[in-house]
Amino acid sequence: MEPPPEPPPEPPTRRPSTRARWGERGFVTAEAAVALPVMVLFTAGLLSGLMAVAAQIQCVDAARAGARAAARSEPEAAALAAARAAAPRGAAVSLARDGELVRVRVTARAPVLEVALHAEAAALAEDTVR
Repeated sequence: MEPPPEPPPEPPTRRPSTRARWGERGFVTAEAAVALPVMVLFTAGLLSGLMAVAAQIQCVDAARAGARAAARSEPEAAALAAARAAAPRGAAVSLARDGELVRVRVTARAPVLEVALHAEAAALAEDTVR
């Protein structure tokens, strides 16, 4: 019986030259130099969006607080003060009576994005309920 044929020899593996290894090291630095500013801008965009959402929620809360205060027949100045206390800094608050309803509108600008935000709330005035 003949012995099985020997498998062909594997080609010798070559180690990359020193020049190739040094060239690959620069790719990591280049990728980091591109990726880091993108990540910073993305994070800044997320934070400014969250700040705008928080300001919108403050506008809604302020409109509700002002409408509740006005519906309880508190003086107009007290209802406006209640709304301004809950509103974001620099917000404009207006109060109007529309028949049996009291409407409070709060308008503000988002802190970073400079987007117009507004909220309106209406409540039935207690003095009209029998």
